[in-house]
Amino acid sequence: MEKKPLDAETREFLNAMSRRRLLQVGAIGGAAAFATACGVGSSSPSPTKVKDLSDKEKVLNWSTWIDYIDIDDAGNYPTLELFQQQTGVKVEYDEDYNDNDEFLAKVRTQLEAGQGTGRDIVTPTDWMAGYWIRKGYAQKITAANVPNSVNMGDAWKGVGFDPSREFSLPWQSGFGGIGWNRAKLKELTGKSELTSLDELWDPKLKGRVTLLSEWRDTMGVTLQAMGLDASNFTESDFADAIALLQEQIDKGQIRAVMGNDYKTAMARGDVVAAIAWSGDLLNNTAKYGFAVPESGGTLWTDNMIIPIGATHKKNAEKWMNFYYEPENAARIAAYVNYITPVAGAQAAMEKIDPSMVNNEAIFPTDATLSRVKTFMALSDAQQASFTDQFSTLSGA
Repeated sequence: MEKKPLDAETREFLNAMSRRRLLQVGAIGGAAAFATACGVGSSSPSPTKVKDLSDKEKVLNWSTWIDYIDIDDAGNYPTLELFQQQTGVKVEYDEDYNDNDEFLAKVRTQLEAGQGTGRDIVTPTDWMAGYWIRKGYAQKITAANVPNSVNMGDAWKGVGFDPSREFSLPWQSGFGGIGWNRAKLKELTGKSELTSLDELWDPKLKGRVTLLSEWRDTMGVTLQAMGLDASNFTESDFADAIALLQEQIDKGQIRAVMGNDYKTAMARGDVVAAIAWSGDLLNNTAKYGFAVPESGGTLWTDNMIIPIGATHKKNAEKWMNFYYEPENAARIAAYVNYITPVAGAQAAMEKIDPSMVNNEAIFPTDATLSRVKTFMALSDAQQASFTDQFSTLSGA
């Protein structure tokens, strides 16, 4: 489920909470804390009436994850600049997503009060997007302002959490799998690549492995490695996967459980191998490697949502419409190496970068998709239970 004024491979991700998260799993930790962070049991907010200032204020405030937009060598964002040239709207682009739970904790108080968060677009992953919509934290998108949404690929239509896509539009999809620092992996193990989760438990990598705090990806990859199906498993299966990971933590094999900041640690060489996200590493294949394990990985989507209280709703819809123009989607995809949900982007890629037309990280084939699973939909009770179990993972 990541502004790059500095090189994204070396800059520190400025987030105090994640900096302190050494083997603290989940941004909140524990079922009780998850309930507090997510406002479980609270009533839907009564949104404060807010005037849309888009016609007067040509700005759009967007919160998202790192490495999620194209950037040039000077640290500029070409596609965002093109959007500003065409619409007059300047995007204030903030990469303050490190983890879905963690981000929600930042804005929960305002959302529950029906107030604005200072953001006009947020970018939660499917399961969290569903939560925002169910809780009344998302505004309905004015379809007439986003005519290009007809270019949404069929795979992203009819989703359970927003069947008619009235409140969300998919931004990017990607894979959860295994990633590595090429030079360090070669130095320590002699290997050039990794193909299985078991290889992360090589004693030569002791203390140099991380897991994702987005536990659906960590547990999904782990369950698949155990020969199970991440889209259909039992509570006992989940407990067995927790036990497997706890064993590796107890041995000191696993260094930390982290959000998107794992890439900074990998860039430094502190982390050599990780359960990781595809686009984070595939935008620099000279330095990093990524693979969906032979046993399989996960498939997820991050979505654009306009939160209640947003003061530039129409500007947000202008961006959504701009992005769903296939050429613009292709331009971004060529840089971020995530799966684009925009139909027609593959044909447009012929003009943007022909070498990317058959890149399976952007345009996966049916064979590749057959090796990944979308994590099983959970009840509220399962969500609380699994979050609690994952948060018990601890190190010495």
